[in-house]
Amino acid sequence: MAHQFFFNPFILDNLPAPSVGFDVVQDVSEPRLRMYVTSRGVKTFFVRKRVHGRDKRIIIGNYPDIDIETARGAVPEILAAAQEKPRTHRKKISLKKFLEIYLEKRVRRNSVSRDKLERAIANHLGPILDKNISDITADDIAETIAEINGPAIAGRMQEFLQSVFRYAIDSGYAKQNPVVGLAKIKQNRRVRPLNKAGFHRLMNAIEREDDINMRAAFLMLVYGFAPKSQVFSMQWRDLDFNHYTWCERPLSDRAVVLLQDLPQNGRWVFPGRGRGHLTDPRVAWRRVAKNSGIPNLTMDDVNKFLMRQLVWTSDKEVFRDNMNALLNEVLA
Repeated sequence: MAHQFFFNPFILDNLPAPSVGFDVVQDVSEPRLRMYVTSRGVKTFFVRKRVHGRDKRIIIGNYPDIDIETARGAVPEILAAAQEKPRTHRKKISLKKFLEIYLEKRVRRNSVSRDKLERAIANHLGPILDKNISDITADDIAETIAEINGPAIAGRMQEFLQSVFRYAIDSGYAKQNPVVGLAKIKQNRRVRPLNKAGFHRLMNAIEREDDINMRAAFLMLVYGFAPKSQVFSMQWRDLDFNHYTWCERPLSDRAVVLLQDLPQNGRWVFPGRGRGHLTDPRVAWRRVAKNSGIPNLTMDDVNKFLMRQLVWTSDKEVFRDNMNALLNEVLA
């Protein structure tokens, strides 16, 4: 059974990712609205419905690209459309033309992510783009996928095509999904290299960092329980030291002490070059990772290591206590 609670930004932003697979949570306000939370931290709204005798899970889109109220509002319309029997289209359509429909109707991404997907389609699916979608066979798919260099990209494109053909069947443009019978491509998933001993070495390496701004930013990756993009773009106006909060989310005691010791002489907590904030300090991080003895460690690994152990709760004070308890445990 899915864990039920009232969906709000604070809760969804701080949902811990499962160590493997995915979790499902359910909205109390709109019980038909649910969310997948994958081990990579991807959060996807969906609805579940029995349509024409089959259990069907209909994806709405990823959070926060789609906000909570938009997802709630989309549920009745999506379920009503799912009950309609798909109209069979006698006029044939090429995969290229159908992908334009699919991207418009089904893909909810920002402009950068969408451009990346469109480039991948052009680069990897060229041999079948001009074929009629109803005429594409499993052999056509297998040959196209086999030409893609790298199992990770090949696996993602195969999964993408499976979703495309599923939508083509629902839309009446195809009668069967040629991807279903293909063997899944084995991918060498990256193993996150951080453990408690490595975490101690990492903290020692950060403390030895000469650049004060970088040292504080890297410490905040640990104390802030947030991804690097959010930590590096922190603004002083979003911090409330009277209530120990940052954008309404609780701050750990160590985060408060760290931030209060920094000079508050600009807009950004961690200023970068020019007038902007710190963005992606790869050189400094590589130096820290090397000094910690974990050269392949990424900044996201730190956030994942902590979030997988953090006990989640909707009560801010209890959540803050859990943050402090976890830091005391891993730093002991």
